Amino acid sequence: MKISLPKNVSNALTISMLFSVLPAFFACCSQVNAVDKNWEKAEKIVSEIVEPVFPDKVYTITDFGAKAGEGFISTEAINKAIEKCSSEGGGRVVVPEGVFYTGAIHFQSNVNLVLSENAVLSFSTNPADYLPVVLTRWEGIDCYNYSPLIYAYGKENIAITGKGLLKGNATNENWWKWKGRKEYGWEEGDPSQLLPHARPKLDEYNKNNVPVEERIMGEGFYLRPQFINFYNCRNILMSGITIENSPFWIIHPLLSENIIIRNIHINSLGTNNDGCDPESCKNVLIENCYFNTGDDCIAIKSGRNNDGLKLNIPTENVVVRNCQMENGHGGVVLGSEISGGVRNIFVEECNMDSPELDRAIRIKTNSNRGGVVENIFVRNITIGEVKESVLRINCNYDIRKEGTDTIYPVVRNVHLTGIKCAKAKYAFLLEGIEDNDCISGIHVSDSDFMGVENKWIIEYAKDITLENVTINKEKVKLN
Repeated sequence: MKISLPKNVSNALTISMLFSVLPAFFACCSQVNAVDKNWEKAEKIVSEIVEPVFPDKVYTITDFGAKAGEGFISTEAINKAIEKCSSEGGGRVVVPEGVFYTGAIHFQSNVNLVLSENAVLSFSTNPADYLPVVLTRWEGIDCYNYSPLIYAYGKENIAITGKGLLKGNATNENWWKWKGRKEYGWEEGDPSQLLPHARPKLDEYNKNNVPVEERIMGEGFYLRPQFINFYNCRNILMSGITIENSPFWIIHPLLSENIIIRNIHINSLGTNNDGCDPESCKNVLIENCYFNTGDDCIAIKSGRNNDGLKLNIPTENVVVRNCQMENGHGGVVLGSEISGGVRNIFVEECNMDSPELDRAIRIKTNSNRGGVVENIFVRNITIGEVKESVLRINCNYDIRKEGTDTIYPVVRNVHLTGIKCAKAKYAFLLEGIEDNDCISGIHVSDSDFMGVENKWIIEYAKDITLENVTINKEKVKLN
């Protein structure tokens, strides 16, 4: 770098001036380089995620007895096609044009389930079609529960692709009323009134470290199944499909690795209808997806309380880019089941906009959860409107009598830059824990927030820095 100085300035003064500006110059360069290196890591993560490859063999479900049209259940035929495909080395299991009714679909390795254009897999709402129970997690707690609508355990090289529709058929008349709330169709005397007893039972199993094989839920417990749950799997691709009306969480990779979720279109406004929940997963790419959900659009998790702490497996190395979020409790959320920790999360070039989208970026946990949340990087996010806040960190979320031990969470090194917001009640809501520095190292830069009713609420948090940030056209800083 060349620095030109007036000729009439003395050598001594020149040297003095030079040394006075160098520290600020190098500090600035250091900060820019640090940010660049962080995003270089995001590119490295993406480069290391490899799409599964499948043999060029085709197994059409109608060749195994599947029939389109109401009144015929094709569950057995679809699973036979998947098993045959896998046993012969893998390939594509094709769902042709038409509406095919089915119960639980169980994946095998080296299978790409391809939904042709105008193909629909329409899933049963009869709980019996999702028995026997399988090993899964329900809101971060290990158990045996109803099979997810699409399930895999311990498989490799699996995919769901194409231009078709996965139709969950959940409504207030069936799955959603199991929430146990009147706004979702529950009525006094409904059998699902047992639900309030099921959830505390699950919490008790977790608190007391009951062996997982003894945690049999399923029939009589009214814990809704996920739509897609790939558990302990590697090399996963989901691309192109549309998903509607799930009983519960929609895409739930669990303890899995090397995952691509691309060009997925989700419309599912039911209760607890999170769009995508990577839980204790590594190397995940979520890109070019559309989320219109009844809960968090993307929720990154790692287990609840004892179960999460025991395994202590974080979700790490996640890149979210070029996604659109409409309705939901949050755009990109970390938690609340987060006891195993979360690290190295990169979110960029997303658009979030709806009067029914509560927050853009959210971290939620509590003093029963523990876990370390760190190295969170968000840039170039455009927010039309959120109901509450652009950034919310809540360390007192959903505290129940889940355990006797206090295990403080840690949230640190969170960076937001290039954020544009047109309307929000708050720019920031940071709620830590009294006498505990659980929130630290929050940095916001080069961002503009408009239509903000209240700038922020910041409680029990330290090392919060704002650089080139405006709220309602006024440049702001923290004293």
